[in-house]
Amino acid sequence: MTAVDNLWYLADEASQQAEQTYHDLESHHDGVTEFTKTRWVSRRRFRTVAQRISENGLPYGAHALVTDSSGSILLVRHRDVDMWVLPGGEVDDGESFEAAARRELDEEAGVEATFDGLALLGRVEFQGDGHTTWGVLPIYEGVADSTELSVDDPDGEIARARWFETLPDDARDRSVLQSWLDD
Repeated sequence: MTAVDNLWYLADEASQQAEQTYHDLESHHDGVTEFTKTRWVSRRRFRTVAQRISENGLPYGAHALVTDSSGSILLVRHRDVDMWVLPGGEVDDGESFEAAARRELDEEAGVEATFDGLALLGRVEFQGDGHTTWGVLPIYEGVADSTELSVDDPDGEIARARWFETLPDDARDRSVLQSWLDD
């Protein structure tokens, strides 16, 4: 008996969900900077990412691009990728994308912010073992209500949080962030 590999079906299902999510976010937010990134992943990682995307369209959850009153940007140090990244993460059941970005911001940096919609709307394309799919990366824009930082990440993924006047060289998606900051 031959096992049927349904990875192509999962990839297609994920792409359809991503399309719906992207359209919904794009239609509700004006003036959003859009970008596309491509990631090559292992077959195992591809399956995991496609399963996440098929749930709500997001491979990595929702994120927050938060600045302080002087224009410094808040980044957190992610242990697994060993880079500075925007605070953010998975969306809980029944939680809106923006609420997830707020919760993750609080957990990963101890900061609350006044949000002003989406700053960036990413399309993250995944390729692995001959399969392709994509997911949406919503990044909400906010100004910090306070600048005192504290990390209380229940997942243990975040090592520290820090304000940056200029982006560090090892910031994830540095060129996308720099382009947004320059505008």
